[in-house]
Amino acid sequence: MSIAARLVLPAVVLVAATGAHAQAPAPSAPPTPEHTLTANVGLFSEYIFRGIAQTAGKPAVQGGFDYAHASGFYAGTWASNASWLEDFGVYTRSSMEWDFYAGFKNAIGDSDFAYDVGTIYYYYPGSRVPGAISADTWELYAALNWKWLGAKVSYSLDDYFGARPAGKKTDGTLYWDLYANYPVGETGFTLIAHFGILDVSDDASGDAKASYEDWKLGASYTVPDGVLKGLEVGAYYSGNNAKRGFYTDLTGYDTSKDRGVVYVKKTF
Repeated sequence: MSIAARLVLPAVVLVAATGAHAQAPAPSAPPTPEHTLTANVGLFSEYIFRGIAQTAGKPAVQGGFDYAHASGFYAGTWASNASWLEDFGVYTRSSMEWDFYAGFKNAIGDSDFAYDVGTIYYYYPGSRVPGAISADTWELYAALNWKWLGAKVSYSLDDYFGARPAGKKTDGTLYWDLYANYPVGETGFTLIAHFGILDVSDDASGDAKASYEDWKLGASYTVPDGVLKGLEVGAYYSGNNAKRGFYTDLTGYDTSKDRGVVYVKKTF
């Protein structure tokens, strides 16, 4: 073999080996689990639901369990302490809200859009005042999301949490929810914004009007890794234009007043 051949041959082998390595397929991403189970627990300075206080300015402990299937099906349950039914004199004993929900959510093709349709049942165990309407409420909902933006509408199949401001049934009540959860790069921070419209079916007027609009602005931080991975801390300010007459309880507490909330939450 000539000197030139001795020099060229190793180079050809090296190039061939390098090319083979460059063209090798990249390691595939781990497959999505068919079944996923998660749990969460949180401590909140106050429980606010659609802009209205549920614990009369007192702290709330909340938590739940969620199941998700690779097909898009999900189901879960969630609970929190709540005092508003006793505070308004509707229940003689009631200190808990217990929710059950299920639905389907998936991306729409290869786009950044996704849908979410499902149902939720709000259950309030306890003892009602004789003649009082049950606060248990069953809703259907549908949402459309784009990246960090979303819109959702909920439709009540029962009296809306037992409310009859005009003395008539309030099934068919709608709640429109526009929201944004904007992640700030890779920092772990998320900016939170929300605007909602409650349209109570067969609503009253004046100070007895139950319909209103509400809003929320805030931010949260989620620990990305380490022993505290999944720990979320956040704060937000909530407000609305609800009628104080309808939303003031028997103790004189205005459940609709604007307020700030701080919280810590952990997902497992």
